Amino acid sequence: MGLFDVFGDSLEETVTKALEEVRQIHPEVRDLSASISGKVVTLTGTARDMAAKATAMQAFSQLVGDANVINTIALERHATPEAPMAVEGTPEEIPAPAGESIYEVKPGDTLGHIAQRFYGKAGAHMKIFEANRDILDNPDLIKVGQKLRIPE
Repeated sequence: MGLFDVFGDSLEETVTKALEEVRQIHPEVRDLSASISGKVVTLTGTARDMAAKATAMQAFSQLVGDANVINTIALERHATPEAPMAVEGTPEEIPAPAGESIYEVKPGDTLGHIAQRFYGKAGAHMKIFEANRDILDNPDLIKVGQKLRIPE
């Protein structure tokens, strides 16, 4: 249940409150903002790593309740004092962090087929899509040879 359900706020008010709260609990996600189109909220910002991106997204999604949230938070690509372990390079060159696998897309693959293989259910394909938002714009458009991060 999100703020929208509890307080009867408009979606805009709910998103504003959720952004304030997530910014406080997850300061490691910089420039966090959101845009609204109907009942779809697009979350943007920059995270130092996949864990920060995922936890901020999860917290935000819980707070906005029944809105559909699209995560477009980018991952930092350059080392900074706050994130000394950041790695430069394309997704194909970056080694998988602990808890993730790398899978190279083969002819005939879909995210559903890949999710079935790794998680035992095709419906988990959005987990793979969200982990690869920096290289994928659409869960239905993957290309042979792409290297996808597969989170645990």
